[in-house]
Amino acid sequence: MRARHKPGTINRAPATSPRPDAVRLARCKTFAEFYPLYLAEHSNATCRRLHFAGSTLALLCLFFLVFTGNVWLLAMAAFCGYAFAWAGHYFFEHNRPATFTRPLYSLMGDWVMWWQVLQGSIKM
Repeated sequence: MRARHKPGTINRAPATSPRPDAVRLARCKTFAEFYPLYLAEHSNATCRRLHFAGSTLALLCLFFLVFTGNVWLLAMAAFCGYAFAWAGHYFFEHNRPATFTRPLYSLMGDWVMWWQVLQGSIKM
């Protein structure tokens, strides 16, 4: 399921609403409900940059895993993805990653956000 957004804009919760918390994230029944809250949890540009870097490194690890068969690259992919993202939340965003509340939606949100950054829909 794809979250709806206008091209060239960041799909986020309105500025007047409070920042999402674990309860609001947990209440989401669909990814379309979850994704705007997810983006609101990633309003800091440095946090988004760290997510993008970690996801890109994870993708590279998976790419090399296919060609080398080195299973340590699978662990390294997970480490890169989570370490960069969690550092962004802890040091820059100052919130708790959605991974702990909605792991599958959070993973999906990471890759949708990565793709939108790549397309230029979300600014870094």
